[in-house]
Amino acid sequence: MTSTRRDVLRLLGLGAVAVAGVPGCSLIAGTPQPQLLTSAAPLPRPYAVPLPIPELAKPVRSAGGADFYELTERAAEVEVLPGLRTGVWGYGGTFPGPTIEARAGRRTVVKLVNQLGEPTVLHLHGGHTPPESDGFPTDLVAPGASREYVFPLEQRAATLWYHDHRMDYTGPQVWRGLAGMFLVRDAEEEALPLPAGERDLPLLICDRSFAADGTMLYPALEGRPGVREAYMGGVLGDVILVNGAPWPELRVVRARYRLRLCNASNSRTYELATGGPLVRIGSDGGLLAQPRTVRQLRLAPGERADVVVDFSAYKVGQQVELRNLAGEGAQARVMRFAVDRDERDESAVPARLSTVEALDPGKAKVTREFEFSSGGMGWLINGKPFDPKRMEARPRLGDVEVWRLTSDVAHPVHLHLDHFQVLTVNGERPQGPPEWKDTVELREAQTVEIVTRFTDYRGRYVLHCHNLEHEDMAMMAAFEVV
Repeated sequence: MTSTRRDVLRLLGLGAVAVAGVPGCSLIAGTPQPQLLTSAAPLPRPYAVPLPIPELAKPVRSAGGADFYELTERAAEVEVLPGLRTGVWGYGGTFPGPTIEARAGRRTVVKLVNQLGEPTVLHLHGGHTPPESDGFPTDLVAPGASREYVFPLEQRAATLWYHDHRMDYTGPQVWRGLAGMFLVRDAEEEALPLPAGERDLPLLICDRSFAADGTMLYPALEGRPGVREAYMGGVLGDVILVNGAPWPELRVVRARYRLRLCNASNSRTYELATGGPLVRIGSDGGLLAQPRTVRQLRLAPGERADVVVDFSAYKVGQQVELRNLAGEGAQARVMRFAVDRDERDESAVPARLSTVEALDPGKAKVTREFEFSSGGMGWLINGKPFDPKRMEARPRLGDVEVWRLTSDVAHPVHLHLDHFQVLTVNGERPQGPPEWKDTVELREAQTVEIVTRFTDYRGRYVLHCHNLEHEDMAMMAAFEVV
């Protein structure tokens, strides 16, 4: 990983002729497009590998109303493709990392120990977090060092995830394995008869590509000048992994299952479908006000959704594919459920799930504009590359604000600190009651208005594209709550 974002800015400063000569650039759109890496390793046939369930992290101690965890980042070799060993950077040496299960309102302290050869940063994606623990991209944990991150979790139950957030290198370091699930639970959710226990499944979905020896392919890891720049539009893998396994299968009973879907891919967007109804019960920021039945579900990088699938609608011996309608060939498959037995099911999806406060945009103190675009200086927000010392906005603590986001090409936009609600998409209001989000997909040439309220913490945070290659190539803006 020899090239840096600043090298890229110098390269792109050569102008349109230099950009047009870079593989993966669209001459029609004038912007780099995501590029697919082709594996040389022998790949398993779909659904030949069982779905692994990541280990549940255990606190090293509990005291003073807080639970203390330790995550050690280290290099390890694991079996991702059958018969091959793949080097990863993993929390606890696993890919993905262990799932942390915490309670809303109970302080969770995570000590990050860096045993890697590169600096890292830990970010709790979707966490309502003090600035010193949010994972600002320059708050580096050096090799051999450690840092405690304090998560008060004054927020609703939700499916979150944690991952590396180092400036310029989030893409390659997450690709190597630095990601895991983080589940927040609360009494409101536990009072509902939703599927629980083994029928409450975290599913971290990502894509990777592999060399003939099982090594993960990534442009920045190949060490040749200019290679990473050629993939600045985004990196796509040709193997779909769920919980670190390629196109896995899970044996299920004829009952309802809660699937906690997390798109942890660097650049790939999924259109997920099973051929039957998906009952959506949760979004990035927790439960919806009421369930919504859909036939397919779109997730851009960083987005999550909780859905309930009722396998009692199928007979023993039937198989149900979770497919990606946005993919082709092998990338159109995700995983398979094999219905293999009957079992009593007392779960249900109630007509009312939660109370979701609707933020009033009429109380907004200000409306801010954020333009996500490409240009002679790379990926930009409001015409400028990321500078951690420049504050693009200074909202006041307690204020409601409307932020208007516009795009050139597709950008999944992630806001740190507080969740938000989508007001309009190209001027039209979304259907149904409001829901809490922390990541929203801007599609090509689209404008999305969001409303948020800045609560609890003063300090610096970031807004950025969650296409990780776009993020690494400067599509990030800092803001400070004052």
